[in-house]
Amino acid sequence: MFDLRYHVASLTAVFVALVVGILVGVGLSGKGFVNDAERSNLNNQIADLRNERDSARASLDQATKGALALKDFSDSAYPAVVPGRLAGQKVAVLYAGPVDRGVSFAVEKAVRDAGGNVVRVRSLEVPIDVKAMEEALKRIPGQKRLLGTEHLDNLGNALAFEFAAGGKTPLWDALGKTMVQERDGSSTPTADALVVVRTAKPQQGPTRTFLTGLYDGLGRAGEPAVGTEVPGAAPSAFPIFVKSGLSTVDSIDTSTGRLGLVLLLQGAQPGSYGLGDLAKDGVLPPIPPVATQQ
Repeated sequence: MFDLRYHVASLTAVFVALVVGILVGVGLSGKGFVNDAERSNLNNQIADLRNERDSARASLDQATKGALALKDFSDSAYPAVVPGRLAGQKVAVLYAGPVDRGVSFAVEKAVRDAGGNVVRVRSLEVPIDVKAMEEALKRIPGQKRLLGTEHLDNLGNALAFEFAAGGKTPLWDALGKTMVQERDGSSTPTADALVVVRTAKPQQGPTRTFLTGLYDGLGRAGEPAVGTEVPGAAPSAFPIFVKSGLSTVDSIDTSTGRLGLVLLLQGAQPGSYGLGDLAKDGVLPPIPPVATQQ
């Protein structure tokens, strides 16, 4: 996958080297400090730099054309490929941190365009309040096994299971006031697919342990689970998502990213897709056929 920033940086470096080479050559030759052989060698180096500059320009032009062609293809393919792919599917969205309205709009648009429905959205307060969560857990019969910081990963796993399965959700009901920032939609429906978004900065200590358990649980929930994030997020959450068994898709603000999200939620080949450096599996997953009515 090409990166326009890399080409721009390369082109800039070549130009700088060329200018420096010319200035040095002119300055030295003008003062008689170099002999003919050295001057010839310097001229050859300058010629090589010119060739590199021209090559970099050509590569940048080609990359730009490729990016524009890909955008045109995605914009054209999106309305033809997406409809019906998530027909009747129920999607649950979980934010580690506050809801980002831009990401929320993109995710809900993609799901809606594909015929699916976002049945619930939850955003978690991070860092977590371990003491408040433990006090709430003590009031739930049979959940003492989850008490203690050494069990925070197990707690994250259990919450992930409830989030995906729906139905009765005693942990979410008990812990909601201590860890949920925003909520929308019912906890009851079973989710057919999951979206995870990290909007908070990377966490350490107990919160990191808890979130790792949560991501791991979502990755093992048995339904397609896709991680995404705010465009340009740094550092990216994708490495931890991938380690937890989640697929990832970037550039969710583009038709390419939304198409990738829909395909992954439909059950396409898991992996890391998009337009960024971490999209090691390509721009889009293979496009599965839409199930036809018999």
